[in-house]
Amino acid sequence: MGGEIDEAALAEAYNRALTLEKAGDATGAAVAYRECLLLDPDDHGGAAIRLAGLGQGETPASAGDAYVATLFDQHADAFEDILVRQLGYGVPALIAERLGEIAPGPYRRLLDLGCGTGLAGEALADRAETLIGVDLSEGMIENCFDKDVYDQLFIGEAVGFLEDFDEEEPFDLVVAADVLPYLGDLDPLFAGAAQRMASGGVLAFSTETLSDEAFGARDFMVGPHQRFHHRASYVQDRLGAHGFDTLSCEDITVRRQEGQPAPGHLILARRR
Repeated sequence: MGGEIDEAALAEAYNRALTLEKAGDATGAAVAYRECLLLDPDDHGGAAIRLAGLGQGETPASAGDAYVATLFDQHADAFEDILVRQLGYGVPALIAERLGEIAPGPYRRLLDLGCGTGLAGEALADRAETLIGVDLSEGMIENCFDKDVYDQLFIGEAVGFLEDFDEEEPFDLVVAADVLPYLGDLDPLFAGAAQRMASGGVLAFSTETLSDEAFGARDFMVGPHQRFHHRASYVQDRLGAHGFDTLSCEDITVRRQEGQPAPGHLILARRR
């Protein structure tokens, strides 16, 4: 990006947007968020996804690399305390349990997309010979490295990694716990996973969802907490289009959000 960001002006516009949003002035907040995008086109603050959540902008294809990296770098050191102990997040353990029931393996090569601090790697370490993790946040990768769970770790965005990874040996288990809430359109992810997976390999991941009434005619949307929500039928349809058969799609509580359960799905699919 050319030129330096005017950090003071950006902070003023962003704080003004947040204040207006909390006050219920969606139109005024949208004006301020658009100012943020003009000042910072890479969108480190997630203005575009906030606009979508307010119903004041088009739904983006993803939350954006700059925003996701910034968000998780800021919370890397406190990530597990916030997510696990405060919000009750337990998706990695649920994936391990479900795999044990219907697709126990063993697996040769596991790819953990959006590995974070390594929670899924710890839960699945005994299921695969080789574990590879990738995450967009350098801070997360640093904390993950200290656990010594993975054989290799990479800094990168999930879809881009699947497209660019230059090892020819396929994966027979790909995990994406809490990745889809940062992606809207799932075609690129499923296409990339299919390309990197062996026939018979298993893809295991979580989503967040809403009621059918909330979706209306949409297959996915940005919710009130700047996270993408997906309709289960859409997810399974796109899996099928990219060569996967759904093994399991079950309702789960992903975590708690402001004291309330955040509903989602835990999905296992097999590559044809």
